[in-house]
Amino acid sequence: MAETTSATTSKGKPKPVAIGATGSELPKFELPKFEMPKFEMPRFEMPKFEIPTAVREFAEKGIAQARESYEKVKTAAEEATDVIEDTYSTATKGCASYGLKLIETTRANSDAAFDLMSDMMNAKSYSEVVELYSAYLRKQFDTLVTQAKDLSEHAQKVATETAEPIKGAFNSALSKAA
Repeated sequence: MAETTSATTSKGKPKPVAIGATGSELPKFELPKFEMPKFEMPRFEMPKFEIPTAVREFAEKGIAQARESYEKVKTAAEEATDVIEDTYSTATKGCASYGLKLIETTRANSDAAFDLMSDMMNAKSYSEVVELYSAYLRKQFDTLVTQAKDLSEHAQKVATETAEPIKGAFNSALSKAA
């Protein structure tokens, strides 16, 4: 709204006045009062009737079948959870034992390497060093072949033990379904 200054205050400052205001107040309009209509809501009561026995029996059979199905699914889920827990436990133990076997192998190889270095430091000639090194390589080759065989057998054993509970549960589920 635009303002002009036409009146002054006691300190000499102009006082803002609205344009178009004549000093009289704007007319006040009264809104009509709204009241809720006064009528009663109809009552919708369910009529009393008897459900036929055939429908009732059908509904009861459906509920009974749903309960039986729920129990079967619940039992199957609990069995599956147990199988997964057993499988996880077996896999964890197998992996831990495989890790220990791997550490054992690494330790044996490290000990052999340190023994070689110790023997090479005590060697008197270059030919003795070459002889020690050649013997070490032959022995390590045989050792590594044996270690690889042992590790692969152990890994296969762990995999078989881990898969066994799953295989048994799967076969059991198939036999129940058939």
